[in-house]
Amino acid sequence: MSQAPESVTEQGSTDSETVETRGDERVELLRADTNNDGKTDVWVVDTDGDGKADLFQFDTDGDGKVDITMVDIDEDGQPDEVVDGDGGLPPEQLPPTVQV
Repeated sequence: MSQAPESVTEQGSTDSETVETRGDERVELLRADTNNDGKTDVWVVDTDGDGKADLFQFDTDGDGKVDITMVDIDEDGQPDEVVDGDGGLPPEQLPPTVQV
């Protein structure tokens, strides 16, 4: 089932940026800790439930917050929009994990 794109507005920001996604779901397909500090640095998300990633978020400075959000609305592999910050879609916090 195809859904019309929806807009999400960043909350709590004086310079509100809007990121348009394919739907209103948030199914995280992948989380990665690229610098091995125990915090997620990359989030890959499916916003319409079709199993394909269309939202990519990156923590570039290791503070645990999203610094860059890229959206591939038509899922062609090319970013359609890139914004500073979480673009209104902050990732859910995971409970701490223990590495052995």
